Amino acid sequence: MGKALYDAFPAAREVFEEADDALSFHMSKLIFEGPDEQLKLTANTQPAIMTTSIAALRVLEREMELTLTPLFGAGHSLGEYTALVAAGALSFRDGVTLVQKRGQWMQDSAPEGVGAMAAILGLKAEEVVEVCQEVAPEGECQPANFNSPGQVVISGLVEYVDEVVKAAKARGAKKAVMLNVSAPFHSRLMQDAAERLKKQFDEHHWSAPRWPIVANATAEPVATVKDVREALYLQTFSPVLWENSVVRMADDGVEAFFELGPGSVLTGLNKRCRKGLTLMAAGTPETLEGLAEVLRSQS
Repeated sequence: MGKALYDAFPAAREVFEEADDALSFHMSKLIFEGPDEQLKLTANTQPAIMTTSIAALRVLEREMELTLTPLFGAGHSLGEYTALVAAGALSFRDGVTLVQKRGQWMQDSAPEGVGAMAAILGLKAEEVVEVCQEVAPEGECQPANFNSPGQVVISGLVEYVDEVVKAAKARGAKKAVMLNVSAPFHSRLMQDAAERLKKQFDEHHWSAPRWPIVANATAEPVATVKDVREALYLQTFSPVLWENSVVRMADDGVEAFFELGPGSVLTGLNKRCRKGLTLMAAGTPETLEGLAEVLRSQS
């Protein structure tokens, strides 16, 4: 992940080296070489994905000399922090150290085996909400990601997640499967992590983002430091409203969505959220060259 960028572009190398320095260990080596079980620990995964995503952005800005001025920025879960770094609300150094702590504190909030997450496919969002309320009326299991029409992820105590999966299948879900994750993200079990993050925010320098960021917790744009920090606090233990976020941006005139970073998960989700959008994912030298051509042709 990201090795081709590191090898090809000085701007990308600077980002990986800054991550190594900020985190005081060879994050770049872990990203490029593993071991896989270490990279999958959320305290490592979160800064690794941010580092690779910002490296891709810096290649566009500095190597390909593009000035990016989107109508909005957005990111899914951890990606909201990356979107804020991209918009200048946080420096990369502050962002990468903050998300490492976020990952560690999220892991610490729920000991291994206590929580779980599952993907529910083929049920309407309101049906998944109803099933969660029926099986876990005190919020022991709740929707965590409203990703796209017919795709909702649930999160909470493992025994309740198991029961919601069974109930969703009985309701007619096409598929309901447990996810291989290290913690029950975006559930009430993350409240302790949220409180620790809220205090940690004071240790970093914040600026108003250069463009509005559509917040996970509300699917509404935030543009002030106060609102940015509140949105990040809320998203720690609240559902990611990704489908609503994409619809909101499209309704406000966004016709093209460009995903920067490893993989193309969000591009796949966006395709299902609104038909007719221009969609492109870029995170390698080749795909970034292609994206640069598209952006130049539109300028």
